Amino acid sequence: MVNGQVILKHGRDKNVRAHHPWVFSGAVDKVKGKPLSGESVEVRTASGDLLGIGAWSPASQIQVRLWSFTDVTIDRDFFVQRIQQALAYRQALGIPQHSSGYRLINAESDGLPGVVVDVFGDWLILQALTTGADYWKHTIAEVLLSLIPAQGVYERSDVEVRKKEGLTTTVGVLKGTTPPPFIDIHEHQRHYRVDVIKGHKTGFYLDQRDNRSLLQHYAQDKTVLNCFSYTGGFSIAALHGGASHATNIDASQPALDLAADAAILNGFAADRMENIGGDVFKLLREYRNEGRQFDVVVLDPPKFAESRNQLEKAARGYKDINLLGFKLLRPGGLLFTFSCSGLMESALFQKIVADAAVDAGCDARILHKLDQATDHPTRLAFPEGYYLKGLVCQK
Repeated sequence: MVNGQVILKHGRDKNVRAHHPWVFSGAVDKVKGKPLSGESVEVRTASGDLLGIGAWSPASQIQVRLWSFTDVTIDRDFFVQRIQQALAYRQALGIPQHSSGYRLINAESDGLPGVVVDVFGDWLILQALTTGADYWKHTIAEVLLSLIPAQGVYERSDVEVRKKEGLTTTVGVLKGTTPPPFIDIHEHQRHYRVDVIKGHKTGFYLDQRDNRSLLQHYAQDKTVLNCFSYTGGFSIAALHGGASHATNIDASQPALDLAADAAILNGFAADRMENIGGDVFKLLREYRNEGRQFDVVVLDPPKFAESRNQLEKAARGYKDINLLGFKLLRPGGLLFTFSCSGLMESALFQKIVADAAVDAGCDARILHKLDQATDHPTRLAFPEGYYLKGLVCQK
């Protein structure tokens, strides 16, 4: 049932009519009723036309996130239908058949704003990022276990973005049993060990699956430097592709320990992969000064821009690491470079990398433009869902 109406200002309904799921506070004229945070509300135009049903979030600048652009009841049956649609999409792509780790629900792009669910073997890891997602998370967990043969749903809503919604961070079992500290998954023929309890995000960067496969294709007899390596996903892919050696650099020793475990899981000799803890920027400068070079350099840094006022600083950071990356490449070598900052537009990122190449004294070319894996879809009406962009450049 709905618990109120959100009436938009005159002329502020264009985006919702185009099926963008967000209603910002500046577009709201008035609220009828007294909806509680996370409860369902109707969204209507100034003249009274119904635009859809969404979740009310009074503490956020995004005050409504629409569940539907039609008049539907938001209840268990609604979530059954949406989750079935999300699962059918992944099954049609063949993802569950070749990967035991994949994204099942990708928030707004799967019609479930604020809901993220990743599958890791027999467990489902859920993030409830918004008031609506938090309000319905127990129902969602129950539906998930009714549709998917998993042992439990574990919540990893320990993310800062919840504070913008007036929510606190929280972790723990929502339904079923507690997952073990580490879960081993396979991705094609690659094997990884995932920390779903304390690891980054939900434990592993599933969005890079297709890009890891591309690196594997190019890796035969190559030496690979994997920067911001986390648990060594790209390095394991490279070794499967026949790389002679891979070097991981990351600030997290627990992540590097899992990379070492992954090498063992995949049957690689210990001397084929090196794990180095430290600051990537500092170590890259040291390598440059030492004259070290590699056949492939991977740059997959964390998000540099959390807001628009950080973009200029982020651009300098991307320029710096890409300049160093090009310097460390042998002639003909490949740079796999990424930005996961949603605010960093693809054209700007390409320009930054191009400027870095010029300053490095090389005339590089683009071999591939990369983005997030297909189980992280982007709805056409929701461009904010597109965040990961990358380039493969040849020196």
